[in-house]
Amino acid sequence: MGPSSTPDLSTEVTPLSLSTVAVVGLGTMGTGIAEVLTRAGREVIGIDTDQAAARQAVASLEAASARAVQRERITERERQDILARFRTFSDLQAAAEADLVIEVVPENYELKRQVFAELDAVVRPDAILATGTNALSVTRLAADSQRPERVLGVHFFNPAPAMKLVEVVSSVLTAPAAVAAVTQLARDLGKDPIAVGDRPGFVADGLLFGYLNQAAAMYESKYATREDIDAAMRLGCGLPMGPLALLDLIGVDTARTVLEAMYAESHDRLHAPAPILGQLAEAGLTGRKAGRGFYTYEAPGSPTVVPDAETPAADGALGAGRTVTSVGVAGSGTMASGIAEVFAKAGFDVVLAARSPEKAEKAKARIAKSLDRSVSKGRMTAEARDAALAAITPAGSLDAFAEVDLAVEAVAEDLEVKQQLFATLDKVCKPGAVLATTTSSLPVVACARATSRPQDVIGMHFFNPAPAMKLVEVVRTVLAADDVHATVRAVCAKVRKHAVDCGDRAGFIVNALLFPYLNNAIKMVQEHYASLDDIDAAMKLGGGYPMGPFELLDVVGLDVSLAIEKVLHAEFRDPGLAPAPLLEHLVAAGCLGRKTGRGFREYAKR
Repeated sequence: MGPSSTPDLSTEVTPLSLSTVAVVGLGTMGTGIAEVLTRAGREVIGIDTDQAAARQAVASLEAASARAVQRERITERERQDILARFRTFSDLQAAAEADLVIEVVPENYELKRQVFAELDAVVRPDAILATGTNALSVTRLAADSQRPERVLGVHFFNPAPAMKLVEVVSSVLTAPAAVAAVTQLARDLGKDPIAVGDRPGFVADGLLFGYLNQAAAMYESKYATREDIDAAMRLGCGLPMGPLALLDLIGVDTARTVLEAMYAESHDRLHAPAPILGQLAEAGLTGRKAGRGFYTYEAPGSPTVVPDAETPAADGALGAGRTVTSVGVAGSGTMASGIAEVFAKAGFDVVLAARSPEKAEKAKARIAKSLDRSVSKGRMTAEARDAALAAITPAGSLDAFAEVDLAVEAVAEDLEVKQQLFATLDKVCKPGAVLATTTSSLPVVACARATSRPQDVIGMHFFNPAPAMKLVEVVRTVLAADDVHATVRAVCAKVRKHAVDCGDRAGFIVNALLFPYLNNAIKMVQEHYASLDDIDAAMKLGGGYPMGPFELLDVVGLDVSLAIEKVLHAEFRDPGLAPAPLLEHLVAAGCLGRKTGRGFREYAKR
């Protein structure tokens, strides 16, 4: 290709060389992208009308590269080369020599359109123009440009140097060669690119922001405290941050803008911004950057949370609970044996009751194996194992619960079965015993009403596997006594679990936030917007999730997931919560996930 020729991007298939890149907007994201590009050997033209922002970007790159030398990731010579490749300017005219321009100015359509219009008059005809938006229409920006075939979206995740995901967004007007060139550049930067179509939020934010919005609405309704919502999602799902802390990090105003764009397209009520987002944004309480959002911070920009009027009191303020030294666990499955193990290791006397003595012995044998594994991994001593096993008494009938202080039910997730069991516990257990259900989706009050002492009944939702998972959702009904609540909170502390309080409604905290997100992921596949692999990669690489949604669905079981979706839809009556038809079809076909060898993916037979 001669120096005077102008390639036709619509037919070119060989990825173009993108050696010089202009980054317009040197805020946090622009600075991060510039660092990634310079470290990968690209010449970077940083452009920002605010000279203070440009100076800050240079200082950030100097500091980041100095840390890299200190950690022996690069040499001092390489550092000097990196710094030499970054030049800053205050005028868009500086983009004239760029092969690619990445725009990361604030999420305002008019501002972005103006930047693109000015770039049209400056850049070479073969230069690619990329917007870093995650909420606004790439297609609309392209259509308003003089060369729509060279316009696309390139969405990095914050912090850009650390996060592996890059979403490469095509409009219907984008030339394949432009997509190929930017995709290859992302790979050259050590990133994992996924190709997506143009819709607000794309894949990762499209799933993430609906979840964040529901968490904000949950907090606004005073269903649970901000601390409990965040702890529940960190400890129950293994997420790196709770949703409200993440909203503060992203910026409450930014989240509201993204949700407005998503709602304008989807008209799904799950995307309609929770009113509290608007209230906080209008008040200037936009999160960490302002020093206050859902939480209060030490100073604007500080990550350090400081106590404020909403900070909860310590557990001691709950008042006195009842004395618990012995615990009955009803059930013989994985959950029941896991809960029995937790109590036994914490020094409680445990009665493990199943439908027959044989089943109870089998459950105790499962616990013995689990304890043996802990000893072999050095997590506990042989003496501690022997003491825990000796504390467990297997029984073939609930009659053995006559003297327990706390009875915990962990049988099948069937309301009729649970109600019958609670009616039996009512007859068997001594007065003053606390009766707890481990249900994850059924109404606790329905179990309470099966007894003559509903004030003694509470929910204790452990997570699977119970010995490993730190979270317990403590579910109070409107009938539960204060001292019963205090008792269960104290017991959770003694077994070294983190208790979160919530009311008696479908899904409690974790499932009410998790399953609509999983359902929306299924809808993305159903609508052919993205593949299973791309969605799983997007959430792991872009959101820091330990598992992608389809990996998780197959582990949980599609039948279990469908049942929870149905419960949520029946309780909240929101059309957006209706189970995705694809999930229903897979369950009807017997494809239930790993346990059947096939769900969203196929698994080797064990």
